[in-house]
Amino acid sequence: MTNSKGYRRGTRDMFSRPFRKHGTIPLSTYMRVFKNGDIVDIKGHGAVQKGMPYKAYHGKTGRVYNVTPHAVGVIVNKRVRGKILPKRINVRIEHVHHSKCREDFLRRVKENELKLKEAKAKGVYVNLKRQPKAPKPAHFVKQIEEPIQLAPIPYEFVA
Repeated sequence: MTNSKGYRRGTRDMFSRPFRKHGTIPLSTYMRVFKNGDIVDIKGHGAVQKGMPYKAYHGKTGRVYNVTPHAVGVIVNKRVRGKILPKRINVRIEHVHHSKCREDFLRRVKENELKLKEAKAKGVYVNLKRQPKAPKPAHFVKQIEEPIQLAPIPYEFVA
């Protein structure tokens, strides 16, 4: 099958179930609540063929724009040649998960609000910007033994 161009070609590992995760789908999958504006990760579930996203959208993150009883509509960015186009796809809920990409941002927003409140009470300026990790401070390295001089062994031709 050298030139096979099937719809699901090249998805042997992509849609396969993880080790010891075959069998019945847990009910918690169907109990998740999706609302318009939620950020979701698309991950095709190999055991459910209905409403499965095309392989190009596997692993992408998008925003929910429509909710139906068994599926959600998601807006996903897709690169088509030189352009990035917002694509609207309908995917069953087995194939989407709530994204954790905003958790760190929301946690930082809460921390910054607390810092700002404390600083305003004291009347002090506080810098809320993230700073890159500083280089390690200067220190002395202890010399345990004398350094050994290493050199390559000269090449000898053995006939």
